[in-house]
Amino acid sequence: MNWDDARVFLAVCRESTLRGAARVLGVDQATVGRRINALEKSLSATLFLRTSEGYALTAVGEAALRSVEKMERSALELERQIQGLDERLTGTVRVSTTDSLAIDFLIPAIARLHEQHPDVRVHLDASTQFLSLAKRETDIAVRNMRPDSPDLIARRIARWPVGLFASQAYIDRHGAPEPGSLFEGHDLVVYHAYLQSQKDMTLVCEPLGRGRIAATLSSGLLVRRSIAAGIGIGEMPVCTGERDGLVRLWPERTRPMPYDVWLVTHADLRHTARVRVVIDEIVAGFAGTGD
Repeated sequence: MNWDDARVFLAVCRESTLRGAARVLGVDQATVGRRINALEKSLSATLFLRTSEGYALTAVGEAALRSVEKMERSALELERQIQGLDERLTGTVRVSTTDSLAIDFLIPAIARLHEQHPDVRVHLDASTQFLSLAKRETDIAVRNMRPDSPDLIARRIARWPVGLFASQAYIDRHGAPEPGSLFEGHDLVVYHAYLQSQKDMTLVCEPLGRGRIAATLSSGLLVRRSIAAGIGIGEMPVCTGERDGLVRLWPERTRPMPYDVWLVTHADLRHTARVRVVIDEIVAGFAGTGD
């Protein structure tokens, strides 16, 4: 099996349909179908069961998948090593981050970069999903979690305390909550992932027992915008709340765990010229915002 066939095979494995694989590969559906049929014929084996719900691997297909994934890792490693020797300040650098960090820090960094190196293009992906550096889904990740892979280089570029905030309009309508009141009589906005992961949810160590959760949000940016809109009280990094002009409540209190920002890239790519200049601009953008 050559690498071109392997890529088609992997796409069908991961998408389970010819249409999905075609979209990932940038070809038409009929081409994917022909390639899979030709591959099975050349191997004299049935790799997929064709079902009403899509393509499912046979036992032979599962064995082939393990081998093809090894091919993929080797191909990606070679690509990273070659790119790591590239000294040209041109080409695309893929960066993934959260929507909030993208708006406040990454987009200004890209603007500065473009002024200095107009031939370096940045593809910015802002979502709550973690893209894989090992699979070249992204070249640089800016996130609030440190990865544990030994092949990745992680650098903490900011550490922010997390405080409690509300809009002035909310305070004017409802007043400020009293510490120890369990937020009685107050509306709260909560990051949905925290609510799912904690049985006894707190905001800056205050249980929510008597408060009313008015909204649960799927991203930090949505939490920020909800607090700013006066929907309720919520947590956010102190520097972010101050940037948004919000009122900090109980300034003596912070969440036990600060908000860390990590810049992560693959060891093979950290010396690539275009990746290096993007990293430098991102780091500069966070300078002075925290530890």
